[in-house]
Amino acid sequence: MKHIDFWFDPISPFAWLAFERLPEAFVGFSYSVAYRPIVFGALLKHYAHKGPAEIEPKRAWTFRQVHWLAHRAGIAIETPLRHPFNPLALSRLAWAAAPAGATPNRYVCETILRHVWIGGGDAEDPARLVALRDRLAPRLDPAGDEAKQCLRDATDAAIAGGLFGVPTIGIADKLFWGFDALDMAAAFARGDPWFFEAHWEREGAARPGVTRR
Repeated sequence: MKHIDFWFDPISPFAWLAFERLPEAFVGFSYSVAYRPIVFGALLKHYAHKGPAEIEPKRAWTFRQVHWLAHRAGIAIETPLRHPFNPLALSRLAWAAAPAGATPNRYVCETILRHVWIGGGDAEDPARLVALRDRLAPRLDPAGDEAKQCLRDATDAAIAGGLFGVPTIGIADKLFWGFDALDMAAAFARGDPWFFEAHWEREGAARPGVTRR
């Protein structure tokens, strides 16, 4: 059985697309998935980088492309009323609803992602958040220290492991970033020999180049 780590932040539309398509991409062999909500904003801060929704022309392109990709993949999606928004309450809720010592299950993550990406509502609307919490019946208080620490620990581990964006799929010692990397990740999981040839290490090696100041 292959083990897959799926790091995501509900703020990312690409995370929603990758989450929905993951079962199709990995059909045909046995695998398990650990869903790991993290704070995308912390990755951006670590690398001193703006998110795509913070650069207006890039935001416009991102959502046009996202809706095209969703259309092509047959995945329902509706952009939330406000974006970007603060996703911390949602990610903490996911960890609060997880069993002790475990990651949130697929139902919890799907429910939270659908809260954001289906219906076109405000992801931070207080009434909607209360209804979402009631539906998931979390084990922990999502606003409590333990849920906050779970999210913080997951994010710190992601940064330490070399993650720079969401969604990221981890299989063995390799990381695959983005919705468009699903097929690549599935090929690796199936043992495609391409991943065991010299070009994997060669193309990932640092090279000298111009440094922008």
